[in-house]
Amino acid sequence: MEFRRVRTPDHDDLVTAWRTISARLAPTPVHAGGDFHLKLESFQPTGAFKIRGALNALSTLPPDVVPVTASAGNHGLGVAHAARLLGRRATVVVPGNASPAKVAALRATGIDLVEVGTSYDDAERHALGLTGAYYLSPYNDPAVIAGQGTIGFELREQVPGPLTVVCAVGGGGLAAGLGLWASRHEDIRVIGVEAAESTAVSAAVRAGRVVDVPIGETIADGVAGGVEPGSVTIGLIATHVHELLTVTETEIRAAMRYLLTERGVVAEGAGALPVAALLAGKGKTHGTTVAVVSGRNITLPALLDAVH
Repeated sequence: MEFRRVRTPDHDDLVTAWRTISARLAPTPVHAGGDFHLKLESFQPTGAFKIRGALNALSTLPPDVVPVTASAGNHGLGVAHAARLLGRRATVVVPGNASPAKVAALRATGIDLVEVGTSYDDAERHALGLTGAYYLSPYNDPAVIAGQGTIGFELREQVPGPLTVVCAVGGGGLAAGLGLWASRHEDIRVIGVEAAESTAVSAAVRAGRVVDVPIGETIADGVAGGVEPGSVTIGLIATHVHELLTVTETEIRAAMRYLLTERGVVAEGAGALPVAALLAGKGKTHGTTVAVVSGRNITLPALLDAVH
């Protein structure tokens, strides 16, 4: 099978991304308390960390290139926001089962929106198949990965000493970016967390290549789905991420409840994955532990159902 040729990012890409992101986005806060800190990427303008990778990627594209992307919602919102900031067009393809909150927010941006199929994989296949389009992957793109890794530059300034950074894993762009950043720091561990119903990345890391895995229903819709064959995130995660963990639906809901009631933070399922792992006592940590709360885009009924 022929794969898209995607360049693996390096540390220079991270430095370039940091210049771009630090000039346009304010650092997100770190909330101290309990046994671990929270890096509140849910405070981004789009409610999720995805704006970092999208803004960095669109900043590198020639002005006449109109990117198309597939998204479960948050990456699409990031692309839409970045396109508006940079005064350019973009197309977002979402699956029919995307979060209503995210689809409504996308429509409000005026972005070119296409709804296809019933899963993220359907949307990705459609976007990849569009003739003549520049496909901007939510994870398998060097500029996107480097943009997500800029969280690390902020953390290095905000939290002194040795760190363990725990993040959600869907296609692996965030974990790959943070792992690449951490590879220059001997005192930093990175732990990735998947929903037990969607484990494409850990399966690929074990196999050394992308393999088919069943994708079940999960409240963490932002990380549900497969991984593009040949994705560079797999090698980066295998090399630079120290652990990959999974959490159950019960553990995800408990984390969403904890964040709301104990820390005053609204988190969607995907955004709560690292907290779910920490509350369940999973993972080997050292120094100060920071959970990246990566998204807040959830409807009120879905939030109430999760935390009741």
